[in-house]
Amino acid sequence: MANIRPTSERAAIRSHDCAVYVSLELSCSKWLVTSLLAGSERMSRHTIEAGDAPGLLSLLAGLGGKAQELAGTPARIVTIQEAGRDGFWLHRLLVSNGIESHVVDAASVSVPRRRRRAKSDSIDGEVLLRTLLAWLRGEPRVCSMVKPPSPEEEDRRRLCRERHGLITERTRLNNRIRGLLAAQGIKHYNPLRSDSRQRLEKLETADGRPFPQVLKKEVWRALDRIALLAGQIKTIESERDAQAAQSTIATQLSRLRGIGPELAATLWLECFYRTFPNRRGVGAFGGLAPTPWQSGTIAHEQGISRAGNPRLRQAMIELAWLWLRYQKTSALSRWFFKRVGTNSGRVKRIAIVALARKLLVALWRYVNDGVIPEGAVLKTI
Repeated sequence: MANIRPTSERAAIRSHDCAVYVSLELSCSKWLVTSLLAGSERMSRHTIEAGDAPGLLSLLAGLGGKAQELAGTPARIVTIQEAGRDGFWLHRLLVSNGIESHVVDAASVSVPRRRRRAKSDSIDGEVLLRTLLAWLRGEPRVCSMVKPPSPEEEDRRRLCRERHGLITERTRLNNRIRGLLAAQGIKHYNPLRSDSRQRLEKLETADGRPFPQVLKKEVWRALDRIALLAGQIKTIESERDAQAAQSTIATQLSRLRGIGPELAATLWLECFYRTFPNRRGVGAFGGLAPTPWQSGTIAHEQGISRAGNPRLRQAMIELAWLWLRYQKTSALSRWFFKRVGTNSGRVKRIAIVALARKLLVALWRYVNDGVIPEGAVLKTI
């Protein structure tokens, strides 16, 4: 309670700071700019066309000029925007023009909990502005600010994300072909085999009819797309391996049994490119932190928060299963087997998430301090 000041004192503090606080509500058609001069209680709203960066810079310069005229000293401009569709290009533009910019996780901004709450761009802009002021005052846990990656870091991670999209597309085509053939009673055809085209020519329906010609042409075209995807995936994997070979972190992770090139690159590009203050920060970034529900005599766990990086979370769940297979003698695997015992189903699924969180923290210590996870086995060179 010692850090909480009366409202009048906070206003007095702001009045000595010549600053303009601005929130940006970005949409596909227009941008709503809500501004507040330090020491004032009146907010101003301006609307500009979406994507009009020069117009936004001109507007912010005009607001800063008015504040300077009133205070007699150069004004500081501080902006806030939600992380979303526009990415970080606007943040970088503002910073390069000497404007203090902050990007906030939209899900972390508090909103009223009424059954039906009013929502509009004007209301959201005001809420963002008040959130920015509270965060600048140092109020704890008022929101979660995003740490924008550098352009190089953002560009590097495209390879792993593109590969994931191509794998998803290939899986969709594979399932589509299998579904088409299942409708003809054909059960054991694998579109991903190298001889899939030769086998397609020899197929017959389950009731002894020749394979339908129009359907065969459709499947043939789908196989063409699968072949194209396979070539693109191979190219991306070659570029990914060349990129990871230049990274000390990716090389270090690849030394552990159970971690292949894709997982090593994903962990490096999605998590370990940045620093964390402690192990709780690592778990929260992966969305693997627990979320308790406690009120009076009620106390239970709601599961993991799922508030972090979804790609990192998916990779860690996959790695947790691989860790049990290739690192059976490690301390983490022994902990899992002791906790689960002979149970299966829900108990096992809950335990694998806990293992993923512990493993992420252990890998963080490994890449930062060189501490190998207890009992882990390194690959033989």
